[in-house]
Amino acid sequence: MFVYEKKLQYPVKIKNTNPKLASVIISQYGGPDGELGASLRYLSQRYSMPYAELKGLLTDIGTEELGHLEMVGTLVHQLTRNLTEEQIRTAGFDTYFVDHTTGVYPQFASGYPWSASTMQVTGDVIADLTEDLAADGATIQEQRGRKPLKTLDCW
Repeated sequence: MFVYEKKLQYPVKIKNTNPKLASVIISQYGGPDGELGASLRYLSQRYSMPYAELKGLLTDIGTEELGHLEMVGTLVHQLTRNLTEEQIRTAGFDTYFVDHTTGVYPQFASGYPWSASTMQVTGDVIADLTEDLAADGATIQEQRGRKPLKTLDCW
C-alpha cells in the first residue's frame, strides 16, 4: 500500500550535538501535537470517513505525517549522538539518557511519554476534522508566535 523511498524528503545533516535543543524538539516527535499522534490520528480517522475523496486525503496526510516523524526523529538523533557524559549532565538530558540512551523515544518535552490519550478518533466526521484542525492549529501557533525559550541557550 505504501511506497517508501528510503531517503528523507529534506536531508538532515547536523554536525554538532545539542542535547538542549533535542530535549525541546522531541516534543514535535512524540508530544501532544507531535508527528506521531498526527500520523496515527489521520490514518485512524480515515476508516470512518464516508467520502472516498476525503478518506484518500486523510490517508495521504497521515502518510505525509509519517515522513515528518522520520525527519524529526533524524534531527533528535543527530543532535544527541556522540554526547559526552558532561554534555548529557549539563544539558539536563541525563534523565532521558538513563532510559533511552540516544534512542529516539516519543515523549513530550516535559518527559511525559507519548500516549494515544492525546489524540481523538470519534468516528464523527465533524468532531474528527475539528480535532485535526485544532492539533494542526496548535502547531502553527507554536511556529509563528512562540518566542525562543530564554532558559535554553540553544537557539
